[in-house]
This record gives sequence, C-alpha cells and structure tokens, in this order.
Amino acid sequence: MGNRAPLPFMLAILAAVFAFLYLPISVLFALSFNEGGMPTAWSGFSVKWYYSLFQDKDIIHAALNTLIVAVISTILAAILGTLLAIGVEIRRRKGRFLETMIFAPMIIPDIVLAIALLSFFSLLDVTMGLHTIIVSHVVFNLAFVCSVVRARLKGFDWSIVEASTDLGAPILVTLRRIVVPVLMPAVVAGSLLAFTLSVDEFIIAFFTAGAGRASITLPMQIFSMIRFGVTPEINALSAIVMTVSVVILAVSQRLNRGGLPGQ
Repeated sequence: MGNRAPLPFMLAILAAVFAFLYLPISVLFALSFNEGGMPTAWSGFSVKWYYSLFQDKDIIHAALNTLIVAVISTILAAILGTLLAIGVEIRRRKGRFLETMIFAPMIIPDIVLAIALLSFFSLLDVTMGLHTIIVSHVVFNLAFVCSVVRARLKGFDWSIVEASTDLGAPILVTLRRIVVPVLMPAVVAGSLLAFTLSVDEFIIAFFTAGAGRASITLPMQIFSMIRFGVTPEINALSAIVMTVSVVILAVSQRLNRGGLPGQ
C-alpha cells in the first residue's frame, strides 16, 4: 500500500482487540497464583491452590473421566473423519446438501445438538454415562477432523494412487503405504483439535452424562463449583485447562501448516 498513514490506527485497533480477548484470561492466570482466599484481591504470590487441586478427589475423578472421553472420542473421530474425507474426495461430487450434511455438527448450536442427542438416546432407551458422552463427542468432532483432512486432500495427487493400483497393490496397501502417510500430519492436527474440543466441551456432555457423579467431566465439575462463587481453586483449574488447550491448538496449527510433499 502506498499510503501508510492508517497503519498506527490499525495497530491501535489490533491492540484493543487483543486486549479485549486476552486481558481477562491474563487476570485469571494472575489470580490463580494469589495467596489469599479472596479470588479477586491480590495478597501475594503462591502456588498452593495448584497443589490443593491435586488433593481434591472430585477434581481428579472428573479429570480422569475427561481424559477417557477425550482420548476414545478422538481416536474414533480421527478414523471416521479421515475415511469420510477420503470417501467424499474420491467421489468428486460437490453439492450444498452434501457439505451441509457433513458440516452440520459444526454450525448447529451446541444446545440444539445436545437436545437432539439426548432425545435420540432416550428414544433408544440407552442408559446415560461416559459411553453416551463419547458417542456424542464423536458426532461433534467428526466434522472438524473431516474438514482438516479434506483441506490437505485438496492438493493430493491422485495419480500416485492410480499408479499403485496399476502396479497391482490392493486398496488397503495403497491406503496404508501411500494415502495415510501423506495425510498423517492433517490427521494428527485434526485429532489434536478434536481432543481440545472434547476436553473443553460442556453443554453436550452435560445433557448426555445422565444422573449421578460417575460420569461427570472436568467442565461439568467447574460448573458445579462456580455456582457457589469463584474460588482460587477454580482460577487455578481454569488456568490449567486453558494452558493445555492453547498448547494443543498451537501444535495442531503447526502440523496443519505443512503442505504436501513437493510443495
């Protein structure tokens, strides 16, 4: 651009946007190291609230449930999402209806999807628990994995698949030795994104967990704690969850930046 006069103004807007987004998070991180019992008044630096988290059996139990749900749902979503992306690209048939069906869980509000899944499980008379949360998270994460893998498939050279077939390689061998290695960075990136979404997801898990504390997840535990007021433990727990989510998302974006071989 020849005219650089608006640059300071644009930088000011950018700084204001980043401050609006990250200043509350920075305050939460700072208060998680607050020594005093008041969660909003600074009285000194301490890490005792982080230590107390690991002494809370309810939080540990919720964290283990979250880890179980996130790992299993991520594995299933990665497999199904990758196969869905390959199948859609092989058909080479584009259309709004197909795109809508694939990406509907991404654009439908979580509360609507949660109610739909709850109604579905109730219709089938399925007992709620961790297994229903896992199935629900697979439905929710499937579209995200598919979209990441499809983005990598846009530049995929399908002639190498045809060459493999012409040389007599079975389709499973072609997938294992040609297609999957090329798609692996996107699969890993989509899996990390799905894992992060599953760890942070609250509404769908809340509706499909059923009664009792046996299937409570970490976001549900935070919600039950915050109803009685914000405490330093909640600040510390939220800081840990945010840190893990940001790190995983950063790794996912880093993996998804790589192009196809030769590009």
